[in-house]
Amino acid sequence: MENQPIIVRLATADDIRYSETITNEMEESAKARGTGIAKRSPAYIEKKMQEGKSVIAVTTEGTWVGFCYIEAWQHEKYVANSGLIVAPAFRKSGVATEIKRKIFELSRQKYPQAKIFGLTTGLAVMKINSELGYEPVTYSELTSDDEFWKGCQSCVNYDILMSKGRKNCICTGMLFDPAEAKIMAAELLRKAESSRKPELIAQLAKDAQEPRRKFKGNFKLFDRWIRFKQFVLLKSLRKKNENSNIEKKSFLTLFW
Repeated sequence: MENQPIIVRLATADDIRYSETITNEMEESAKARGTGIAKRSPAYIEKKMQEGKSVIAVTTEGTWVGFCYIEAWQHEKYVANSGLIVAPAFRKSGVATEIKRKIFELSRQKYPQAKIFGLTTGLAVMKINSELGYEPVTYSELTSDDEFWKGCQSCVNYDILMSKGRKNCICTGMLFDPAEAKIMAAELLRKAESSRKPELIAQLAKDAQEPRRKFKGNFKLFDRWIRFKQFVLLKSLRKKNENSNIEKKSFLTLFW
């Protein structure tokens, strides 16, 4: 199946026949990872398709391959590219990268002034986001909209998020700031204008058209740090649960 030609495009109302397949795969994927994303109904996915706020990948024969949608928060000051999912048969084919690029471009078109952010536990997604210009950030730099954070309630790690006052969790926050991108573009153009090397001028001018602040960290080291953070947070939650169980048993002994 992975050899079939794949089309990544804007989803439309004609794609609502895929909505139940998409939501089912989202749920199964979250269970397999042991983490969660906001549960969405087929009706919610269909609405995103009808509004022109989603990207879908299908084969030329009409087989569903992947999907992602846009959500806006805090009066469109923040935008999240949510629900990225790829059918199992097409994973590791590069289609996730293409979907992310398309949904990022769509977000920039619809909300040019908005900060684009995401939460993820996957290093592969972090690499894709990095290429698009995202950088790892603290949760304080993400939206404060309660409705967004309510979406985390379906995640098995929700207790960790709330115990940390929504300031930290298993996921890593990443952000693209269009204002920062403009500053970078201006700086690149300034360097191009002051350069006397034609090949450098051409490259800088090209980079200024689509500035990307690529995450410069060592991804292997970053992956270790993520694993360590997850270990610490999960260990803390287990200890809290164990203490809670001990307190319950101690309380019960008063009546026996």
